[in-house]
Amino acid sequence: MPEPLLDVQGLETTFKTSEGTVHAVNGVSFDLREGETLGVVGESGCGKSVTMLSLLGLIPSPPGKVVTGSAKFFNQDLLKMSRDEIRAIRGSQIAMVFQDPMTSLNPVLTVGRQLVEPLMLHLGMTKKQAEDRAAELLEMVNIPKARERLGDYPHQFSGGMRQRVMIAMAISCSPQLLIADEPTTALDVTIQAQITDLVKRLRAELGMSIIWITHDLGVVAGLAQRVMVMYGGYIIEEAPVNELFANPSHPYTIGLIGSLPRVDIGEQQRLISVEGVPPLLLEKPKHCPFAPRCKWVMEKCWNENPVLEPVAPEHRVACWADVKKERPR
Repeated sequence: MPEPLLDVQGLETTFKTSEGTVHAVNGVSFDLREGETLGVVGESGCGKSVTMLSLLGLIPSPPGKVVTGSAKFFNQDLLKMSRDEIRAIRGSQIAMVFQDPMTSLNPVLTVGRQLVEPLMLHLGMTKKQAEDRAAELLEMVNIPKARERLGDYPHQFSGGMRQRVMIAMAISCSPQLLIADEPTTALDVTIQAQITDLVKRLRAELGMSIIWITHDLGVVAGLAQRVMVMYGGYIIEEAPVNELFANPSHPYTIGLIGSLPRVDIGEQQRLISVEGVPPLLLEKPKHCPFAPRCKWVMEKCWNENPVLEPVAPEHRVACWADVKKERPR
C-alpha cells in the first residue's frame, strides 16, 4: 500500500483562557491518501477546524499551543517546521478555503491583486503571466467575464462568487492538498450544490486530495470517500462513506444520521435529536466524552475513555456499547 500523502499522529492542541486550559484537540490520529476526499464532521467546538489549523501553523499563539504530535506531509513533519518553512508550504502545496469569504478576502484590494500576488511569490511569475493565470483561474471556477472582473473588489461579488474566488486562490499554485473549512455554510442550498459540484470537478481535473470540514452529513455523502466523525476533540468514528451511512456504530454518529430529513421513511417518522450540550473541555476527559448525552451509557463509559477499535474493514469506532441492534433503519 502506498505511503499516505498526510499522516497525523497524536495531535494535541490546547488554548489558555481566563477560565482555564481548553483541551481542543486530544490525541487525534488519521491519514489521507493521494486523490482522496476525507470528510470531517461534527458539531461546532468538536475540534474539526482547530485540527487543520494546527497542521498549518495557523493557531494563534498565545493563547493556542500545539502540545504534541506529528503531521507527516511527504515525510516532512509540518509541526516541526519553522515559520518560513510552513509559510512556503501553505498556498503552494497545501491550500485552505475558509468558512466566510468576506473576512478571508482583503476588502481594500482588488480580486485580481489578491490572485496575482501568490502566483508571483510561489511560482515566480511575471506580473503579466500572473494576470493571465488569474483570469484562467476565475474562468475555471465559472466566473463570467473573468478578465474584466480582476479589477473588481470583493464587495462587488455575491457570497457564492466570493467563495469561488477563494477556491480559485486556493488552487492557483496547484496544491496537492486542499482543506475546505465549511466553505458552503453561509450560502443558500442552490449555491452550496454549485460549489460542491465545482470542487468535485476540480478534484477530477487536478487530482488533488481534499479534506472537507462540515457539520452537514448530506454534503459529505455526495463528496467524500471516507468520513471522520469528531466529538469533544476526539475522533469517535471513521469509515468509508457508504459504510458509515449503512452501519453507524457510535451513538453520536447514529444521532447525526437520524437528524437528517429522509424522503423514504414517510411523514410520520420524527427526526432524532441528540439531547444535551457539548462538553466544555476545560479538563481532558477521563471517561467517554459523549457519556453525559448517550442513551446507551453504562458504568464502564464513566471509568475509561474508549480508543478507536476496528469493527469492519477500514471502519473504526471508539465506543464501549454494542449499539448494533438499535441502529436507525
